[in-house]
Amino acid sequence: MLKEKGFEKASGAVRLAAFDMDGTLLMPNHQLGEKTLSSLRQLAERGVTLTFATGRHYLEMKQILANLDIPGYLITGNGTRVHGLEGTLLHASNLSEEVFSELVGRDWKTSASLHVFRDEGWVTEFDNPDLLLAHQFSGFAYQLKKLAQVPKSGNSKVCFCAPHETLLALLPRLEQHFSDRLDVCFSAHDCLDVMPKGSNKGSALALLTSDLGISLEDCMAFGDAMNDREMLQSVGRGLVMGNALPLLKQHVAHLPVIGHCKDQAVSHFLQHWLNSPNLSYSPEY
Repeated sequence: MLKEKGFEKASGAVRLAAFDMDGTLLMPNHQLGEKTLSSLRQLAERGVTLTFATGRHYLEMKQILANLDIPGYLITGNGTRVHGLEGTLLHASNLSEEVFSELVGRDWKTSASLHVFRDEGWVTEFDNPDLLLAHQFSGFAYQLKKLAQVPKSGNSKVCFCAPHETLLALLPRLEQHFSDRLDVCFSAHDCLDVMPKGSNKGSALALLTSDLGISLEDCMAFGDAMNDREMLQSVGRGLVMGNALPLLKQHVAHLPVIGHCKDQAVSHFLQHWLNSPNLSYSPEY
């Protein structure tokens, strides 16, 4: 096997594995492949703690894990919520009332639709059924409501959805207006997420591992978008998807790249790690 950059560290103790969902575990049709499910179950049987770190809502992820019968901790809303195995809320962060009011009340001169995550669900006043395609396998859907009627407190994140070029034009306006009062990142080409300052998958994973008494050095993580950057950089073994956003690959150029989500590349890597950890890993492309 070829010895690719970073894969010489493929062997070694791992106590926790953290997985992004879209573009990582999920295939382009937003489904989990059978090989992936099998590998996740094998990891759990080996005593590795599974953690699913996603921009998706907790209510959706809770249902997904229940349907799959896979145990796992949940980091949702891009790190704004952390839940335990039994659904206990371990950590939470929300946008300030002032910031939220500005986000939903200001005219951003954009055609992007605006969406809000609250504990009770996903709220928007923009009815776009195309956005539900990514949630077909879970049945999760938005609740239509005038944003002016959404309470100012208890909002974990706001998401702008539009073609990538539209969001690229919006990004500097948000950064200039809010300065260091919040964090903004691309969770996908067509999704720009706005979170409380300091809330991301990496900071959430640090809180969770501290609770569990696990060192971040003893963790592995997989991701494909800019909302995975902090998590990938913080663990002992960060692995980047071959289909990752080019900007992410630039920011974490020191990390190894595995195959494409359409080929269930996470499973391919895990099978190597589980069964041949002392051999060099060669990714499938």
